[in-house]
Amino acid sequence: MGKFLLCIILIIAMGVLVEGCDLDQMRHGCRIFNNQCSCGYGCKAEYRYDSNESCKMALKGRRHDICSRQRPCLHDGSCLQISQEPGYKCQCEGTGYYGARCERPCPGPNGLKFRGPFPYECVVI
Repeated sequence: MGKFLLCIILIIAMGVLVEGCDLDQMRHGCRIFNNQCSCGYGCKAEYRYDSNESCKMALKGRRHDICSRQRPCLHDGSCLQISQEPGYKCQCEGTGYYGARCERPCPGPNGLKFRGPFPYECVVI
């Protein structure tokens, strides 16, 4: 049973990692995440720097870094610099908020006024 559950978790995790871009839009690269460089494999739009060195240059202000300069994410959301407009993506998981800038409070358990699909950022496991 344990191996089966582990396989299910891995399949779900892999689906989350590649969600949002096609396989031909994947690449190895680096990105700015929480004011640090993070290198790995993912969507071209998110891994915009070719190397850790070019990413660190951006952190030092030699390149445009909207996350550090404007701090667009609210309520302790994590800012991820991307190449597509508006140049950043807010990750709101665990903040109690959702939306493009983590500006909307998550619906409560009795959220009768809430319409539409439940925001994944608000799921608490």
